Amino acid sequence: MAYLFLAISIVGELIGTSMLKASEGFTRLYPTLFTIVAFVISFFFISLSLKTLPLNMTYAIWSGVGAVATTLISVLIWKEKINTGSVVGIALIVIGVVVLNLFGAGHGEAKGTTEATSSIVQR
Repeated sequence: MAYLFLAISIVGELIGTSMLKASEGFTRLYPTLFTIVAFVISFFFISLSLKTLPLNMTYAIWSGVGAVATTLISVLIWKEKINTGSVVGIALIVIGVVVLNLFGAGHGEAKGTTEATSSIVQR
Protein backbone atom coordinates (compact mmCIF):
# COMPACT_ATOMS: atom_id res chain seq x y z
CA MET A 1 0.00 0.00 0.00
CA ALA A 2 2.92 2.35 0.71
CA TYR A 3 4.01 2.21 -2.93
CA LEU A 4 0.48 3.09 -4.04
CA PHE A 5 0.59 6.11 -1.72
CA LEU A 6 3.97 7.04 -3.17
CA ALA A 7 2.61 6.77 -6.72
CA ILE A 8 -0.35 9.01 -5.82
CA SER A 9 2.09 11.46 -4.25
CA ILE A 10 4.19 11.53 -7.42
CA VAL A 11 1.13 12.15 -9.59
CA GLY A 12 0.10 14.99 -7.27
CA GLU A 13 3.58 16.47 -7.51
CA LEU A 14 3.52 16.27 -11.31
CA ILE A 15 0.12 17.94 -11.51
CA GLY A 16 1.19 20.57 -8.98
CA THR A 17 4.38 21.37 -10.88
CA SER A 18 2.57 21.60 -14.21
CA MET A 19 -0.06 23.86 -12.69
CA LEU A 20 2.70 25.93 -11.12
CA LYS A 21 3.91 26.67 -14.65
CA ALA A 22 0.33 27.35 -15.80
CA SER A 23 -0.30 29.73 -12.89
CA GLU A 24 2.16 32.21 -14.42
CA GLY A 25 3.62 33.30 -11.10
CA PHE A 26 0.34 32.82 -9.21
CA THR A 27 -1.40 35.40 -11.39
CA ARG A 28 -4.05 32.98 -12.68
CA LEU A 29 -6.63 31.82 -10.12
CA TYR A 30 -7.57 28.29 -11.18
CA PRO A 31 -4.07 27.01 -11.94
CA THR A 32 -2.95 28.51 -8.61
CA LEU A 33 -5.73 26.66 -6.77
CA PHE A 34 -4.91 23.41 -8.59
CA THR A 35 -1.25 23.88 -7.64
CA ILE A 36 -2.08 24.21 -3.95
CA VAL A 37 -4.49 21.26 -3.91
CA ALA A 38 -2.11 19.01 -5.88
CA PHE A 39 0.84 19.72 -3.58
CA VAL A 40 -1.28 19.17 -0.45
CA ILE A 41 -2.36 15.81 -1.88
CA SER A 42 1.24 15.01 -2.80
CA PHE A 43 2.61 15.79 0.66
CA PHE A 44 -0.25 13.98 2.39
CA PHE A 45 0.32 10.77 0.46
CA ILE A 46 4.11 10.89 0.75
CA SER A 47 3.64 11.23 4.52
CA LEU A 48 1.51 8.07 4.49
CA SER A 49 4.12 6.18 2.49
CA LEU A 50 6.80 7.25 4.99
CA LYS A 51 5.02 5.31 7.73
CA THR A 52 6.50 2.11 6.28
CA LEU A 53 9.14 3.07 3.69
CA PRO A 54 12.56 4.52 4.53
CA LEU A 55 12.87 8.28 4.00
CA ASN A 56 15.98 8.20 1.82
CA MET A 57 14.56 5.64 -0.60
CA THR A 58 11.11 7.24 -0.67
CA TYR A 59 12.42 10.71 -1.35
CA ALA A 60 14.85 9.43 -3.97
CA ILE A 61 12.03 7.72 -5.86
CA TRP A 62 9.69 10.70 -5.43
CA SER A 63 12.18 13.27 -6.63
CA GLY A 64 13.78 11.04 -9.29
CA VAL A 65 10.54 9.97 -10.93
CA GLY A 66 9.26 13.53 -10.54
CA ALA A 67 12.32 14.99 -12.28
CA VAL A 68 12.14 12.56 -15.20
CA ALA A 69 8.38 12.86 -15.63
CA THR A 70 8.43 16.65 -15.24
CA THR A 71 11.05 16.85 -17.97
CA LEU A 72 8.88 14.73 -20.25
CA ILE A 73 5.86 16.90 -19.45
CA SER A 74 7.83 20.07 -20.13
CA VAL A 75 8.89 18.76 -23.54
CA LEU A 76 5.59 17.16 -24.57
CA ILE A 77 3.03 19.57 -23.12
CA TRP A 78 4.87 22.86 -22.67
CA LYS A 79 6.99 22.41 -25.84
CA GLU A 80 10.20 23.29 -24.01
CA LYS A 81 13.54 22.28 -25.47
CA ILE A 82 15.91 19.81 -23.81
CA ASN A 83 19.67 19.62 -24.29
CA THR A 84 22.37 17.00 -23.79
CA GLY A 85 23.29 18.32 -20.35
CA SER A 86 19.70 17.88 -19.19
CA VAL A 87 19.58 14.32 -20.48
CA VAL A 88 22.88 13.45 -18.77
CA GLY A 89 21.75 15.05 -15.50
CA ILE A 90 18.44 13.19 -15.53
CA ALA A 91 20.24 9.92 -16.33
CA LEU A 92 22.46 10.47 -13.29
CA ILE A 93 19.36 11.03 -11.13
CA VAL A 94 17.87 7.76 -12.38
CA ILE A 95 21.16 5.94 -11.70
CA GLY A 96 21.20 7.41 -8.18
CA VAL A 97 17.66 6.22 -7.49
CA VAL A 98 18.53 2.73 -8.71
CA VAL A 99 21.68 2.62 -6.54
CA LEU A 100 19.72 3.75 -3.47
CA ASN A 101 17.08 1.10 -4.07
CA LEU A 102 19.66 -1.64 -4.57
CA PHE A 103 22.13 -0.72 -1.83
CA GLY A 104 20.46 1.91 0.35
CA ALA A 105 18.42 1.65 3.53
CA GLY A 106 17.78 -1.86 4.72
CA HIS A 107 20.46 -3.45 2.55
CA GLY A 108 23.32 -5.04 4.40
CA GLU A 109 22.29 -3.80 7.87
CA ALA A 110 23.21 -5.97 10.82
CA LYS A 111 20.28 -7.72 12.41
CA GLY A 112 18.81 -5.59 15.16
CA THR A 113 20.20 -2.29 13.88
CA THR A 114 16.77 -1.07 12.82
CA GLU A 115 15.23 -1.93 16.18
CA ALA A 116 18.00 -0.14 18.07
CA THR A 117 17.71 2.93 15.88
CA SER A 118 13.93 3.09 16.20
CA SER A 119 14.14 2.84 19.99
CA ILE A 120 16.61 5.76 20.05
CA VAL A 121 14.35 7.86 17.84
CA GLN A 122 11.31 7.18 20.04
CA ARG A 123 13.01 8.54 23.16
